[in-house]
Amino acid sequence: MNSATKRKIRRELGDFVFVLPAIIVFILVIIIPMIAGIRYSFTDWNGMSKQMNFVGLKNYNTIIHDKDLIKPICNTALYTVVTTVVINILGLVFAMMVVNEFRSVNVIKSIIFVPLVVSLVLVSYMWMYVYSDFFSLFGLESPLIKEKTVMIGLCAMAIWKETGLAMMIYLAALKGVPSDYYEAATIDGAGFWAKFKNITIPMIAPAFTYCIPYWIAGGLRMYDYSYVATNGGPNHASESMAYYIYEYLFPYNKVGYGQAVAVIYLIVCLVLSQIVTRSLRKREIEL
Repeated sequence: MNSATKRKIRRELGDFVFVLPAIIVFILVIIIPMIAGIRYSFTDWNGMSKQMNFVGLKNYNTIIHDKDLIKPICNTALYTVVTTVVINILGLVFAMMVVNEFRSVNVIKSIIFVPLVVSLVLVSYMWMYVYSDFFSLFGLESPLIKEKTVMIGLCAMAIWKETGLAMMIYLAALKGVPSDYYEAATIDGAGFWAKFKNITIPMIAPAFTYCIPYWIAGGLRMYDYSYVATNGGPNHASESMAYYIYEYLFPYNKVGYGQAVAVIYLIVCLVLSQIVTRSLRKREIEL
């Protein structure tokens, strides 16, 4: 083994040592519990007793006939679609508004970005106060008390909190677009929409590839708002899939069934994420 090969091996070992703690944490916190959860999904374990019975595919068969799953699925899908679309649109709009660095732009960026540093629990309590006390000043009812509007109320919380991050990501992408492209397009007589469609969108495509899957994943795992703001109510109208799984794991003490739902939901989320990410990357290359 020559000296160059030895140096390469030492360098790679050094790099591996730096990532080893993260790998260990990932295995302990993610991989091992996931494997245990898959095993529990084939049992009737209640989460408390030391004894558990193997029930085969009974839990998975129950999922197929569980009509209570329909509402959490619809709620999660609605929340994911609304928040992903609105957050990305508003983030891009605000980024385009501040990209020219006009006076007081830093103040505006701070106002939009500040909600991001507020915890999800605190955001929930803040908006519960806004909906209950501030809305009443104008004779309006809190959207959190009605089944038809509760999910829109939760979506508003997430949009208020997350738009700032989307704005900063798109702003960074917009700053990387060479101004020469816009100047050449202006000389050719291109208008705002033509420049936006043919220059801005293709040049910031990597930002879309990051942001859209990021907020889809955030929507699919939404739990905090349902738990803190509404406790899944009224009448399970704000129950998300994550909250549904939590209820079976802890309050209902049906860990086997809850883990079965979690396993299937994990597979669905992984497949959906891969489809969306690959589609966006393919589109990014085409642009």
